[in-house]
Amino acid sequence: MLGAWCLRRALRFCSSAPFPRHKPKAKLSVRDALGAQSTSGERVKVQGWVRSVRSQKEVLFLHVNDGSSLESLQVVADSSFDSRELVFGSSVEVQGQLVKSPSKRQNVELKAEKIEVIGKCDAKAFPIKYKERPTLEYIRQYPHLRCRTNVLGSILRVRSEATAAIHSFFRDNGFVNIHTPVITSNDCEGAGELFQVESSSKIKEPEENFFNVPAFLTVSGQLHLEVMSGAFTQVFTFGPTFRAENSQSRRHLAEFYMVEAEISFVESLQDLIQVMEELFKATTMMVLSNCPEDVELCHKFIAPGQKIRTYAKKQLFNVAAVDLLVPGVGELFGGSLREERYHFLEERLARSGLREVYQWYLDLRRFGSVPHGGFGMGFERYLQCILGVDNIKDVIPFPRFTHSCLL
Repeated sequence: MLGAWCLRRALRFCSSAPFPRHKPKAKLSVRDALGAQSTSGERVKVQGWVRSVRSQKEVLFLHVNDGSSLESLQVVADSSFDSRELVFGSSVEVQGQLVKSPSKRQNVELKAEKIEVIGKCDAKAFPIKYKERPTLEYIRQYPHLRCRTNVLGSILRVRSEATAAIHSFFRDNGFVNIHTPVITSNDCEGAGELFQVESSSKIKEPEENFFNVPAFLTVSGQLHLEVMSGAFTQVFTFGPTFRAENSQSRRHLAEFYMVEAEISFVESLQDLIQVMEELFKATTMMVLSNCPEDVELCHKFIAPGQKIRTYAKKQLFNVAAVDLLVPGVGELFGGSLREERYHFLEERLARSGLREVYQWYLDLRRFGSVPHGGFGMGFERYLQCILGVDNIKDVIPFPRFTHSCLL
């Protein structure tokens, strides 16, 4: 207790920032500025990138966006401002008064007193052009720039919100978050499509093995969650997984994110299905509540007429497993009750010649085993499902697939 008290006290009094002598201008995100309730001429500072410039005889109009929202903030400035460097793509800092806008298109606007160009942009050489709506296929070749488009901005904000919603769902339902390893000696899926991990020194000394055993990038956190389910009744993990599939199809990535959960004392497949369904609903409702404009943009320009797709359930009762299938996306969820019978597992592993390697897995059944089950959800496929995005490469910031590892 003394250690915790000391830590709280240190945090309370520790600060590297000097006390200001005068009240600085409030720094606002574009999202906060647009949602400001009071527009009594408060002086604020906004930083972002120019999305459009329109010059009239006596007035200069800018639209500035910082990625916090789909909508940009309109900046109104005197035409005396030097606008030569104020072009699409340039980064700026604007200081001025936040006032009520006379336009019906927005509630507020920023009346600029000072505009500073932080970073110039060569608009002619910039591959993304103002007022153009490039296709997802076109911007895919510019992974370092495509996040500056409206559509990728919307997708990535939805991705961020969905990530927070998933963690919130599991936290609110009593699950413990487990950081399962990225490097493993297990092949959970048994498909053999693995990336093997080797140190660069092995090129010089081929006989040397860093871990003393073959090591791979993980294809699933299931086995590690099964270990943890012997101490925690509900656990989950959310992280990257890897498959060395030689495919460039719209459904496959070499690196993608998986949401996986394991629940102890579960004997009914229906109990698993209920958690899967509640996770899908809770996450989607939070996304729709907090990112309505972003979802609407995707439905309007990527998949016109798109609604949240229904999913089919395929129950394979002979192996106590369930798959949730989505038209046009494929398998979204996969779950099963785990085999907890020691002698059955021992016989299967012995026949496969894996008994010694997986003795630890048998030990889980020897020491206080309980009926348990779990499931996994492909996060990128979830985003495809709710946004109507056809290609999985367009819902992840930096897609990795065979013959392609840009950046």
